[in-house]
Amino acid sequence: MFNFDDANRKSKEAVDTALRTYTDTARGFQAIAAEAAEYSKKSFQDAVTHFETLAGAKSFEAAFELQTSYVKSAYENFVSETTKLGEMYANLAKSAYKPYEAPIAASVAKTTKTAQPVTPAAA
Repeated sequence: MFNFDDANRKSKEAVDTALRTYTDTARGFQAIAAEAAEYSKKSFQDAVTHFETLAGAKSFEAAFELQTSYVKSAYENFVSETTKLGEMYANLAKSAYKPYEAPIAASVAKTTKTAQPVTPAAA
């Protein structure tokens, strides 16, 4: 027999889980946006400082050395930041999936147990 109390409880749990997941996901995206904005601001400030320094270079060799140093530093910072953002996205995906991990695994296990083996058709 269908138990309305159990159905109501499970429905409430599902909504609570969805709301928690949504809240956590929104916080994760806010953290990622803040990190990206901070990196953009720092990168812009570094570029302005570099071009001010470059404008004061006394020789072509000094300008070339400054430019080489800046490009190397900018590349290293970019790689570091993209790695950090990648990890933030991965952690966000893991945390968003976490509440659904057990129900999905149980559903897959249940489906696997009840599935009938496929036999090749006789020709």
